Amino acid sequence: MNSSQALAALGVGTGDLTDAQREALDRDGYFIIEAALTPAQCARMAAEIDRIAAAEGERAGREVSQEPGAVRISDVFNKSDVFDDLLTLKPLLAAAHHLLGEFKIHGANVREPRVGGGQQPLHADTVKMPDGGWCLVNSLICFDDMTLENGPTRVVPGSHNWAPLNVPGENALDYHVKPHDQPHQWAVEGDNVAEHSTESPVMGDTSRFPEDPFVPYPGEVLVTVPAGHVVVTNAHMWHSGTRRFSGARRRMLHLSYIRRDMPQQLIQQKYLTPAFDARLNDAHRFLLELA
Repeated sequence: MNSSQALAALGVGTGDLTDAQREALDRDGYFIIEAALTPAQCARMAAEIDRIAAAEGERAGREVSQEPGAVRISDVFNKSDVFDDLLTLKPLLAAAHHLLGEFKIHGANVREPRVGGGQQPLHADTVKMPDGGWCLVNSLICFDDMTLENGPTRVVPGSHNWAPLNVPGENALDYHVKPHDQPHQWAVEGDNVAEHSTESPVMGDTSRFPEDPFVPYPGEVLVTVPAGHVVVTNAHMWHSGTRRFSGARRRMLHLSYIRRDMPQQLIQQKYLTPAFDARLNDAHRFLLELA
């Protein structure tokens, strides 16, 4: 099986990514799927986030990442069947195929900033490939309204087309610059390292790099959307969380996809439960790298 066959088996076709969405993704680095989830779906998934967070307490998010000032939960598909519908968000899958070609799930992590927290440095989740290509697509699946008061994500449209070495971030692939006679490499969190080139890195124009990655950046957009909307992003685009000022909830799940020849953020085979495995079809197993 390949990615095209897996998408066909899931009923995903070329029409599931509209021309306008494709153009926005290529030009700006993101687009929005309106009303991808019903209010009932949002309510069920939000309630399940609260249940898991309460059960895990201080352990929440440890499989991938914990963040001061925010609630994090990882490995959601193995913990509840409530999130299964997210595995077949057709425009998201079509966008991942458009940008990455052969791809698989990278990670699935809940993030909700606490009141007074949530401010992140401006960052990209990854650097470009040596050939200038993309390797990661991310999404912001909103179970609550994302407003100006509860910590909206800020993005810098078009920044994915800037310098190949982007600003660092918590989840960024580590970029190690070696002497010109040695290869360079990208390394993921933990022990997974993927070697991609033996050529010297091209830094590109670094003049756009922010002196202070926490302050507003020229041209940035604060993304506000109602619950049930999904923001699909080229993860090479500069972005960050912002501070949550209000008590209004802002539960969100980041579902990301990566090139198939690169490591997953969460190794699905390692965490697979019999219950989750029994709910999967062959196409899902392929995209989770379980087959």
